[in-house]
Amino acid sequence: MHISEGILPSKILISGYAITSLTLWYSLRQLNRQSNPSEGIPQAALLTAAFFVASGIHLPIPPASVHFVLNGLLGAVLGWYAFPAIFVGLLFQAVMFGHGGLTTLGINAVIMGIPALIAGFIFNLRNKTKLKLSENLSLNLFGFLSGAVGVGLATLLFFSLVITHLPSAWDQDTEKAAIYGLMLAHVPLIFIEGIFTAMVVNFLRRVKPEILIN
Repeated sequence: MHISEGILPSKILISGYAITSLTLWYSLRQLNRQSNPSEGIPQAALLTAAFFVASGIHLPIPPASVHFVLNGLLGAVLGWYAFPAIFVGLLFQAVMFGHGGLTTLGINAVIMGIPALIAGFIFNLRNKTKLKLSENLSLNLFGFLSGAVGVGLATLLFFSLVITHLPSAWDQDTEKAAIYGLMLAHVPLIFIEGIFTAMVVNFLRRVKPEILIN
């Protein structure tokens, strides 16, 4: 899910940093408007660590293997903290493991961070929807949707950018065939992360409901 250096043109990389800077500023601005902006920092730090570690957990899904992203979970639990948390996690992944890179840090933050904010918005809808659902069913449904939509949108953004900006020196047919295969491998991940997010938010509601900021 990380775009490596040397694939995208400079104008996309610069645009990625511009969008990331603007989204970071807006996220921090929203957090500063809260009565206690530092209240969510402990859970943000915990989930940043989970996001950092998740990239090293690979699932063998033929014809490739994929790794957990957890951006939908971060969006559901952290709300506006999600984008700064993902940016920090990506920075450490790039520096320590070489996942992505510093030049692609901005666009990778956009790919995973913006869907996380959308996932947080979806999770928050459970408190506003007029559907007559039990609390448990509503939590599971919107938890699943936020987890699935978070990684689903990130997957869509990632592959759209890569497949439309393949370097001309590469074998286009071979690379596109590999990309389509990798796209198919991410479909089960969308359902897995949806189910995992629903399980985590349900567990948090039972043991520490105040951690669900949204």
